[in-house]
Amino acid sequence: MRVICTAEPELLEMVTAQTFRPTLFYHLREVDITVPPLRKVVEDIQPIAEYFLKEKADEKGEPMRRLDASAVKALKVHPWPGNIRELKNVIQLAADIESDLITASVLPISHSSPETKDSLKLRNPNTEKQMIADALAQTNGNLTQAAKLLGIGRSTMTYKVKHYGLKQ
Repeated sequence: MRVICTAEPELLEMVTAQTFRPTLFYHLREVDITVPPLRKVVEDIQPIAEYFLKEKADEKGEPMRRLDASAVKALKVHPWPGNIRELKNVIQLAADIESDLITASVLPISHSSPETKDSLKLRNPNTEKQMIADALAQTNGNLTQAAKLLGIGRSTMTYKVKHYGLKQ
């Protein structure tokens, strides 16, 4: 398994500029770790949630709260757009209830999605490629400025430029 590190171009620039230790860069590249999104490893949600419950109980010096079947089901069917951070927040908030048993009705799961800018996330690949090409043309190939125009990060922009085979 190989994880694509979108920060590699920036790290290579740092190595070239001698602001990042070259040997550390190559040591870091020896290990490839794939971390799938939470929605793809539904079987891991309950043990992770229980870990966060134990962590909260230890922090407060109280007995650990338990999840009932309805809570486990609610956790497993939620798509987790915020991934592990969202799960942690939901569990930590739920752990503050007075009862020892956490039910689905007390889980603070948001069913609305966060507001997003009119960004590339909502576009189809052909439109996205054209928007990137236009932004690069407007900024004379400056990735940082083009990324700002599109409301995305520079590393995302670098990845998209390579992905679509665009020239800067």
